Amino acid sequence: MNNYRPNKDLYYWNIAKEVAQRSTCMSVKGGAVIVKDDQIISTGYIGAPRGTKDCFERGTCVRRMMDIPSGQRYEICRSVHAEQNAIINAARAGVSLIGARIYLYFVKRVNENEDKIVLAYPCFMCKKMIINSGITEFIGNNENGELVKYNVSNWVNDWKENDLIDDKIKYEVNYKK
Repeated sequence: MNNYRPNKDLYYWNIAKEVAQRSTCMSVKGGAVIVKDDQIISTGYIGAPRGTKDCFERGTCVRRMMDIPSGQRYEICRSVHAEQNAIINAARAGVSLIGARIYLYFVKRVNENEDKIVLAYPCFMCKKMIINSGITEFIGNNENGELVKYNVSNWVNDWKENDLIDDKIKYEVNYKK
């Protein structure tokens, strides 16, 4: 008898996938899970700040209305990113993230019934928050849904030598209206 049991990385990433289902962005769905000492300490999904209306409630996406390309002008977006919300939720609970890992699941909404898996990698704002929070490892996925691990200290070392804009991996999901 063969009992399939996912490894811990896949287990936590699959939980991030479930968390993503709560996302309130019209373009993408994303879920994040922060794990420390093999225990989930925080989760977050893409969504409007607490107590405010999201794009679905308003019936519009302001970034789409302004034809803003993916990966640009995040300050105009109504939503908070999944990684940001997970970090914020940990802070609200008074939980330290030093030495933690963060898992991100990310898909593009193709239509109401279909999602397309895309690169799960933090934008520059989230990357800076991850670095400053003390998280040591980021686990996302590539466009084929395979898990990819990144050591956060490598990001720091890379930015010591190069500029932020020279980052090797760019965040872009290329959604269309």
